[in-house]
Amino acid sequence: MSTNLLEVKQLKVAYGGIHAVKGIDMHIKQGELVALIGANGAGKTTTLKTLAGMIKPTEGSIVYDGANMAQIPVYNYVERGLALVPEGRGIFSRLTVEENLLMGGYRSNDKVQIMADIERVYGLFPRLKERHKQLAGTLSGGEQQMVAIGRAMVSRPKLLLLDEPSMGLAPIIVQKIFEIIRMIASEGVTMLLVEQNAKLALQTCQRGYVMESGKITVADSAEALLSNERVQQAYLGE
Repeated sequence: MSTNLLEVKQLKVAYGGIHAVKGIDMHIKQGELVALIGANGAGKTTTLKTLAGMIKPTEGSIVYDGANMAQIPVYNYVERGLALVPEGRGIFSRLTVEENLLMGGYRSNDKVQIMADIERVYGLFPRLKERHKQLAGTLSGGEQQMVAIGRAMVSRPKLLLLDEPSMGLAPIIVQKIFEIIRMIASEGVTMLLVEQNAKLALQTCQRGYVMESGKITVADSAEALLSNERVQQAYLGE
């Protein structure tokens, strides 16, 4: 039986007088692909940023890979295998594609291993290999998303947090990105996916959480959520 890689209990996050996350519980087992869906402003991105150490929780606990993350310095998160692909991609636009990917391995001194990991990324995204010397800021939105995911993969994540990977992309590119997400999951990488395309997210993931106004209101298998009438009306356009 797989154990929980991530366990979140009664997590609360407030900043600037706004209570963005209001005491949520969630868990992700080793090797699971889990979706977090909800309307804009529900607190999904805040949750991911808190899990990645970018925002300090007000209350509650985050246990990742057996460690209480409140006791771990944020700069050690990546070393422990926790990687975030942020909303809006967050690439270094004035660096080349390859330089961006190299940034994913900045914590490692094993240059041979880093280059092997970059070659693996080029295997997933052949287009990046073709453009490896091109400035990342000159790429299309879809290619920039590939760079962002590729950079995270070079850090060798155990848990990959993906924030809105399909945002602003053409449908054909979205399908390609989700194919890659499935391939990465098949290699055993655990993922938490925040995605505006709730239907595609639930078709891709095994389980899902629905977040509304800072609270988890429904948690179930992806299959059950896809056939849940309330979820269909609110998020699946049915």
